[in-house]
Amino acid sequence: MTDPNGDPIEERLRTSLADHYAVQQKLGEGGMALVYLAQDVKHDRQVAIKVLRPDLAASIGADRFLKEIRHTAKLSHPHILPLYDSGNADGLLFYVMPFVEGESLNDLIKREKQLSIDEAVRITREVAEALGHAHSYGLVHRDIKPDNILMSGGHAIVADFGISKALTEAGGDQLTQTGTSVGTPAYMSPEQAMGNPDLDGRSDIYSLGCVLYQLLVGDIPFTGPTPQAIMARHTMDHITAPSIMRDTIPGDLEEVIYTAMAKTPADRFRTAQEFAEALHAIERGSTPGMRASAVHQRLSMAQRMSGMQQSVTGTQGVPTLQTPQTPVPSLESTPSVQPAWRRAALPAGVALGVLAVGIIGWQLVRGGDGGGTSVETLDPRRVAVLYFEDLSRGDTLGYLADGLTDALITRLSGVSQLTVLSEDAVAPYREANVPRDSIGRALDAGSLVSGSVEPVGERVRVTVRLVDGFSGSDIETRTFELPAANLLAVRDSAAGLVSGFLRTRLGEAIVARERRSRTDVVEAWTLVQRAERARKVALDAINRDRASANRLLLEADSLLAMAENADPRWSEPLVLRGWVAYDRTGLAEETHQAAARLREAIALADRALSMDRRDPEAFHLRGRSRHRLWELDVMPNPQERASLLDLAKKDLDAAVELDPGLADAWYAISQLSYELKDNVAAVIAAERAYQADAFLRHQDDNLHQLFRTHYDLEQFPNAQRWCDEGERRFSSDARFVMCQLQMLITSWKEPNVQQAWALARRVDSLLSDQRFETRRRIARMYVGAVIGRAGNPDSARSVLLAARAGQDIDPNRIVAPHEAVARVILGDYDGAIERWKHYILANPTHKIDLSRDLHWWWRPLRDHPEFKDVATTEPLGGHGH
Repeated sequence: MTDPNGDPIEERLRTSLADHYAVQQKLGEGGMALVYLAQDVKHDRQVAIKVLRPDLAASIGADRFLKEIRHTAKLSHPHILPLYDSGNADGLLFYVMPFVEGESLNDLIKREKQLSIDEAVRITREVAEALGHAHSYGLVHRDIKPDNILMSGGHAIVADFGISKALTEAGGDQLTQTGTSVGTPAYMSPEQAMGNPDLDGRSDIYSLGCVLYQLLVGDIPFTGPTPQAIMARHTMDHITAPSIMRDTIPGDLEEVIYTAMAKTPADRFRTAQEFAEALHAIERGSTPGMRASAVHQRLSMAQRMSGMQQSVTGTQGVPTLQTPQTPVPSLESTPSVQPAWRRAALPAGVALGVLAVGIIGWQLVRGGDGGGTSVETLDPRRVAVLYFEDLSRGDTLGYLADGLTDALITRLSGVSQLTVLSEDAVAPYREANVPRDSIGRALDAGSLVSGSVEPVGERVRVTVRLVDGFSGSDIETRTFELPAANLLAVRDSAAGLVSGFLRTRLGEAIVARERRSRTDVVEAWTLVQRAERARKVALDAINRDRASANRLLLEADSLLAMAENADPRWSEPLVLRGWVAYDRTGLAEETHQAAARLREAIALADRALSMDRRDPEAFHLRGRSRHRLWELDVMPNPQERASLLDLAKKDLDAAVELDPGLADAWYAISQLSYELKDNVAAVIAAERAYQADAFLRHQDDNLHQLFRTHYDLEQFPNAQRWCDEGERRFSSDARFVMCQLQMLITSWKEPNVQQAWALARRVDSLLSDQRFETRRRIARMYVGAVIGRAGNPDSARSVLLAARAGQDIDPNRIVAPHEAVARVILGDYDGAIERWKHYILANPTHKIDLSRDLHWWWRPLRDHPEFKDVATTEPLGGHGH
């Protein structure tokens, strides 16, 4: 196929694709295809073009191959390399994918030999999640191996999805005649090795089990002198126990490998998602000593309980279209729901009891008046859930009390930062009349949970107490009342409510203890606790009483300055003062005031880092402040502004590198990636934020970020899942009403006009203040789009016209782009462009970057010449928000 004068295939490809791709060089070749690096002329991006070997292409039907390969274009997942294009160029069958800079997993294995257990589990879990997504579309990869797993930013991306199936479906027996086999012997499932044409997702699960084995052990499961010998061993031989090869492999992980690599498909994980969940359980460290079957049982039970809870509490669709990375304004861009400055705040709404938690945190370090147990061992992270009391007559609710206890132990065991004692550990104290501080010392538990259940008319009252294990004092008591119609549902619903409350309060107690351990000056610590209390009350009042909120934030700043003077060696008061300055940007009357406060926050972070170069929260503060300053767009020099964004990214990356559990920093990285239109990175970071938020500080923001990133990637089932979860848990947050409206404008949902109007009315009730009039009008723009989808374009246009906002209501014209989206959906492209022009007149820097893929709602306008004129490409970092 080559000659001394060059590569004729490359020349044919370069000539035939010149209008679309500038072929640059050959990257490599495999058994089925040759790979070339090229520049996508239209979108100005690097791509990889794979060309089937001519002898292989000649033996299969070109039309059939191209038809089959198009099925993979529907896949949209952060861990799947997407298909951009495919076709027949001068007889060459080709397909186009993004060019990923980095290495394959095979390159990583060659260099490292064995990966750390954590890294191996994480990479395998990411691939399993990708497989689960593809399998839901009926697509089986058929060739999972390290060469087909690319590494980008430390994360796995599965390549060549659907290619093997396309070859199999198109080529059939012709592949055998050419001596080409689909799949790689070292990773083939037994059924694939035996030539079974009806493979399902469990074949990919087996192959991924082989990959996991190799990542841990450093070698493939089976070797042999010929491919046929290797395939025979997959069919008949059992693998050598991984723990024999590497004794640090935990038993739970070994059982997961055995399950994935079972010879019979029915004995494997039923789905790739189940495989991923088992790995995720190991990542959380929540399955010590459990065998894989027990993992499956717990996962299945958790899924059933989750389903019951949703059916009990009810999930009504209620959504928001938030697209801040595009010129369509984010719902967070105005104070209507959750202002941008709020995202860095500590949890609001729990104003009282903070000092009590703080004093207990102090006592845990200082110790008591006597005692034999070392108080340093009474860590609030070590939790004992005591059996709940049945206060009913005749003990009729005993099984509910026991079930609630067991459910709480299970739920809290899933929190990575907690150590929750088992049912057996607390059983001896079930009936014993033992003081609670004695129980805490005996169990070495810094936090105790106790409670009771009792009937109250047609309802059940559940009372729960969070208790300091050292002193036996109540930290907080909370009561929940639920309908008694279905007691099994009561158990599940109560477990969810109680575990959420406990996680939040435990987080506060743990923060207080850790803060106390970093200073030995009592006065400084006490001042910080007072400042935090003032700050939390301020943030709770910020949308109701701005004057009081500002006064309380100034009071917090003064207290923190006093704490700084009391202990000049302690950097935390500086960081907290920086967050107070950041909080006050939401109260600034003018942009220049907000910018000045952000610069103050950056200066305070700099001072903190001069004292401690490894302070993750200081990096987080500086990165978040730089990003927010970039958003304000107050710098006349574009290069300086772009540099600010780069610095923000470096700060945030440093924060999570120093503390991977810093959920707020992961959330900030997701936001920044969203601004840069890197949706894959935004999704990954949002998921990391959600998982790391052990104490539920910002689950509302995380859930909404997960919704909008999946929504923009057209992963509508996932978007709906996160929207529903947000509405279930934060029913009074208008963002989770609006996101249900957003879902109704997609092709994934039926256009239910009655539901759309009900959602818009709910937005009205949640955002009744006049300040939020633009939000209410945006909701009606989406109602209009739903009406248009339902086949009533005239009614839709009437609704859109009625929802328009004048200069007095909407000086920044933020309603206009939402109307533009609605008109695109109606097919009124000229009207959409007119409304976009209306928006750009007031926001000239908020352009769409046509050098990148457009969001799906703009896609019909991609080739419209007038749209190209008003949606000008801008350099990275110059995109307004």
